Amino acid sequence: MGYATGVWKHFRFLTCFCALGLYLITTSCINTRKTTYFNDIQNGAFNTPEPAQPIINKNDLLGIYVSSLNAEASLIYNAPSLPTTISAGANGSAMQTVGYLVNEDGVIQFPVLGNIKAAGLTIKELTEVITDSLKTGKLLVDPLVTIRFLNFRVTVLGEVGKPTVITVPNEKISVLEAIGLAGDLTIYGKRDNVLLIREEGGKKIIRRINLNSPAILTSSFYYLKTNDVIYVEPDKNKVASVSNFRQLLPAFIAATTVVIVLLDRLIK
Repeated sequence: MGYATGVWKHFRFLTCFCALGLYLITTSCINTRKTTYFNDIQNGAFNTPEPAQPIINKNDLLGIYVSSLNAEASLIYNAPSLPTTISAGANGSAMQTVGYLVNEDGVIQFPVLGNIKAAGLTIKELTEVITDSLKTGKLLVDPLVTIRFLNFRVTVLGEVGKPTVITVPNEKISVLEAIGLAGDLTIYGKRDNVLLIREEGGKKIIRRINLNSPAILTSSFYYLKTNDVIYVEPDKNKVASVSNFRQLLPAFIAATTVVIVLLDRLIK
C-alpha cells in the first residue's frame, strides 16, 4: 500500500508539471495589449477626415439614372442601368444591372450624347457634364441625373473570421466596418500591422494600420476607397504557441492515460 501511495504522489506531481508546462506554452506569447483595439483611448470627440470624392477610373461600372418632366423621353437614357434578368444556368435566373462601363479610353457610351469622358472625374463632375449636355441639347426639360458606382467594393483577407469581398452600395465604408463585416480579426491576427493596399493613378500604394492605437480614428485611411484590399497578417508567435500545444496535447493525454492504467493495476 505504501508503494502505491508513493506512485500516486509521483503521478500527481507529473500531472501538475505537465499541465503547468502546457499552460506556459499557450500563454507565454499572449499580450493583451496586442489583442485590444484602441489601447489607452480616452473619452472625447475625434475628428475623422471625411472620405474624398472617389475618382472614376477605367473599368468602373456606373449606374446612371435620368429623370425629367417627360418620363417617356427619359427612358432611353436609363435602359443600361435598369435591372435585367440573366440566365444563371442550373440555378435559374437572376437580376443584374448592366450599367455603363468606363472603357480603356476612359469614356462611356451614352445614348444620344455619344462618347462622354468619365475617367478622372468625380461623380459630381460627371453629373454636371451630363446634365448640362441634356439641357443645352434641349433633349430633356429640367433633367435630374443621379450617378452611382455599381462596382464599389473592398476586399478583406488574412486572419479574419470570414475573408470576403464587400459590396458597398452607399460608397462609404470605414476600415472598422469592413473588418466587422468580415467577422472581425481572429486571435492570431496582428492588429498593430494591418496592411492596406490601394490603387491610385495606376500605382499600388501600401499603408500599415495600427488598430491597437486610437490614432486610426483620425487617420486619412480610416475610410476606404473602392477596390481597397485589407490584409491581416498572422502573429507568428501566437500561431507557433497554438501549434506546439496541439502537438503536445495528444502526447500528454496518452502519457496520462498510461500512468492511470498502471497506477490502477498497482493499487489493485
